[in-house]
Amino acid sequence: MGQTFGKEENKDLIPVIGKCYDRYFADPNKKWNSAEFYHAVCETVEEMNKMLGCTQFRVPKTSTLELAYHNHHKGKEKSLSKEEFQRILQDIILDSGVTGKGIKDIFLFIFGIPIVTTFIKQRAAPNAVPNDVFIPAVTSASVFLLAKLNKL
Repeated sequence: MGQTFGKEENKDLIPVIGKCYDRYFADPNKKWNSAEFYHAVCETVEEMNKMLGCTQFRVPKTSTLELAYHNHHKGKEKSLSKEEFQRILQDIILDSGVTGKGIKDIFLFIFGIPIVTTFIKQRAAPNAVPNDVFIPAVTSASVFLLAKLNKL
């Protein structure tokens, strides 16, 4: 129910993080500037979102990324290690947050929309369709919409 980030997805993200590390950071002789590093992290976040099937993680702020980089990259003259990269990603994801709001969508669609449409129906045409038919029909339509939008 709803697409939110949980512990099960965390295990699946470790290979994605490793693959992105190998793609962007495996060369120990590459000199990084902040724009290239930010781009590589954004590409990694995009890969994690693709793996989860929808947009889950927000793109981090530059200040958050720089702070996490300076906190975790100990060997300033050496290249970034895989463990340091994972810790940096953990910090920026925890700070940036998750955009999945599955439970809010479910409550809005399953309870909110039928209630609002019932009030509107009662004002506009109270006797046009009986409430015993109207409320389940609107609820079913909102569940169908949730399914079509991949929220369920």
